[in-house]
Amino acid sequence: MKPLVYRFFAPGTGAFSTHLALLLLRLWLGLTLLFNHGLGKLLNFESMSAKFLNLFGLGSKTSLALAIFGEFLCAALLAVGLLTRFAAFCLVLNMLVAFALVHKMALSGASSGELAFIYLAGFLTLLVAGPGQFSADGFLFSKPAKAAKNT
Repeated sequence: MKPLVYRFFAPGTGAFSTHLALLLLRLWLGLTLLFNHGLGKLLNFESMSAKFLNLFGLGSKTSLALAIFGEFLCAALLAVGLLTRFAAFCLVLNMLVAFALVHKMALSGASSGELAFIYLAGFLTLLVAGPGQFSADGFLFSKPAKAAKNT
């Protein structure tokens, strides 16, 4: 048996720990974005739409609706791991717009986009890595295990 220190500091190679880490990342980012940003925008749509930024000439209401689509619906999809790569892609676009256009790529100061930048890193990670086995995608789209042959 390997010493505890070795097992603690050795890089993880086990599938279980990788799938668990992806589950935690999905839940942490998805639920935080949903409850801290998306839900408020959804519940206050009318009052926020008048003063929301008109991005790409789409109009304030459409821009806010797209933000809600990402920060509420895609965040919920991400948390449960359903259509994860699609949701992560939409959230990457959402955070790119927030970081580049809203926060003007500032990582410090009064209108810092640091949080959008951190979310962006997490969503890019999930876009590349996928949802992991502990997800709705893992349940719905995994290949069934091969049955053992009786010989």
